[in-house]
Amino acid sequence: MKKAANTSSFAKQQRSVDRISITLLPGLSAELYAAGRDRFEVLPSLDHLLLVQVGIPAQVACRIGSQYRNSIQSHGDIALVPVGMSSTWEVDPASIAIRFRFTIARLRSIATDMGYDDGGIDLAPQMQERDPQIEHIAAAINDAMTAEEPIGRVYAESLGMALLTRIVIRFGEVSVPEVTQGLTKWQLHRVFDYIDSNLESDLPLVELAGVVGLGVSHFRNQFRLSTATTVHRYVMQRRVERASALLLQGRSISEAALEAGFTDPSHMARLMRQKLGILPREVVRRGNQGPPILI
Repeated sequence: MKKAANTSSFAKQQRSVDRISITLLPGLSAELYAAGRDRFEVLPSLDHLLLVQVGIPAQVACRIGSQYRNSIQSHGDIALVPVGMSSTWEVDPASIAIRFRFTIARLRSIATDMGYDDGGIDLAPQMQERDPQIEHIAAAINDAMTAEEPIGRVYAESLGMALLTRIVIRFGEVSVPEVTQGLTKWQLHRVFDYIDSNLESDLPLVELAGVVGLGVSHFRNQFRLSTATTVHRYVMQRRVERASALLLQGRSISEAALEAGFTDPSHMARLMRQKLGILPREVVRRGNQGPPILI
């Protein structure tokens, strides 16, 4: 009787979650899916997958790469399948989970904004992990996906940022590259000049490395040894300095953000607050005292 009740409950849930999915951020999506009472395989993906169970407890046998676990999983249990790894699952009884799919680029963007070395965050497979913050964020996303009203863009982005930030803190493995020598003076000057002349562009690492004829890995490591900072942090600092100067010259906040190479005014405001401790509008107010000095 109890098993039949669970099966009936699952059937109702399965119908209610069919095709429910949302995009929280570019490169981060969430979907509710019903895992039937069965064995199934998930092929390797170009994205990381994070699964948070939101349905009834179930006996789950899971293999991710070479790791295996067979246990009862409950509401809030977390599994993480990194890029390029296959996984197999046996679920009994059927249950429901939220599956988050996020790109390598989006995760590394969050990590670099948090101050980690650009490109230095890796994820390892996880099974039946618990994290109160991820559970809380997932519950809010679940509520938003199943509500009658569509989720607002700002709210979706804030939940997405909070989730990825927590994933970096909880599961991120920082790789610290070995460095042996720095860039020469002429290489540094050439890179600095190129960055200053192209701040409005994306400035990918492969482009900057090409300026001095190096591979990306060697360039990144040697730049850090020469400057005691990462390429990303240096570029962000120069963008903040350029934007500050433009605001003091009378440019609008939107114009300054665009000309300094920020993705949008909110991105500029966030980085200004981190670097200067003030927001763009405060830079304008303090214009009569001269441009702010970065620490």
